[in-house]
Amino acid sequence: MSSIEDTVAAVIDANTWDRRVNAIRLIPEQHGKTDQPTVYADIARQLYVPNLAPDFAFVHDAPFYDEEHFDTVYAAAESATEGFTRIGVDDLAELFESNPQTLLVFRTITGLLKNEFALTTTMVVEQLGDGSAAITPNTIDAAEKKGRRLTNEQSAVLARTIDLLMRKQLFADPPLGLHSKQDKFDTRDSWDSVRHLATNGVPYRWFLHQRHYGGAFGQVTNATSGKKGDSLEDEVEALFKSVGVPYIRTGSHNQGEIVARFGVTMTPAPDFVIFDATDTLRAMLECKSTNDGGTARDKATRFRLLQTEGARLGGVPVIAVLGGTGWARVNDTLGPVLQYTDGRVFTLETLDQLLAVTPFPQLLSSG
Repeated sequence: MSSIEDTVAAVIDANTWDRRVNAIRLIPEQHGKTDQPTVYADIARQLYVPNLAPDFAFVHDAPFYDEEHFDTVYAAAESATEGFTRIGVDDLAELFESNPQTLLVFRTITGLLKNEFALTTTMVVEQLGDGSAAITPNTIDAAEKKGRRLTNEQSAVLARTIDLLMRKQLFADPPLGLHSKQDKFDTRDSWDSVRHLATNGVPYRWFLHQRHYGGAFGQVTNATSGKKGDSLEDEVEALFKSVGVPYIRTGSHNQGEIVARFGVTMTPAPDFVIFDATDTLRAMLECKSTNDGGTARDKATRFRLLQTEGARLGGVPVIAVLGGTGWARVNDTLGPVLQYTDGRVFTLETLDQLLAVTPFPQLLSSG
């Protein structure tokens, strides 16, 4: 039997992806079950971990959250209220009617999220007894992002809600151990705080404290979480489109179609199924991204199930495209994924190499 060092070296020294796959397939024959996890973990650590990158280092483009957009609506709000001095209910209502996007500035001043603010307005609607002035999260979204016109009644409700919040007359005093969201440096003294800071600026220590308290980029990260989840799939799809690989991104198809066409009964279906000109299933590809080792461990199980499904279908290979540093915990995350995929593991750094592993060379040559 080979030593662990020799086996790892053979995999690392393989000069093609298919030779690497073949070398990894031999591991169960060369090593007992006790040593196999160590072998996979060592290969993962040396050959794959260096290509992992954290996805928390970046945020997606989101124009609504960019400085340019906020600067524009802030300037309009500051000008219309003459430096936040004309902030009566009628003044604010008139502003929201003429420029709905400025609502973003005042909602941000209150410290409430879109859904929280919409729910808060229901209290004011009840006080006014005017159901026609109902405000939903979509109402706020459309006003702030698209400038969609608000009715007179809606503008009045929004203005009164902000006024009551700023005067701390909408909610009761918080119980022991809780803080009002108006108890922050820019609203602690109501509009006086706002005017002072708008004129004199914010001390850097206060700015940093708010980042510490709320988390930098928290809003845009949450707002674009769907994009983050799709980023690996988007990159894979762009690669396949660029070279003409026949595939289906299963998220846009129903499970029944995948079963009927390719016999893949696993639910949910793998992110991608790759097929040839005869509609024969040639590979299954799954994308997983996480920066948390525990989450990566749980996601690794998915590849074991895919391996079983591939074997049931006659040896259909399973391919992994991974992102995030959670996979750097090799013993119970990346190592097992290498085992379940025979080493067919790629990252954004190595994605272009995907086309060098079977079945892609054959698919491209016959295309």
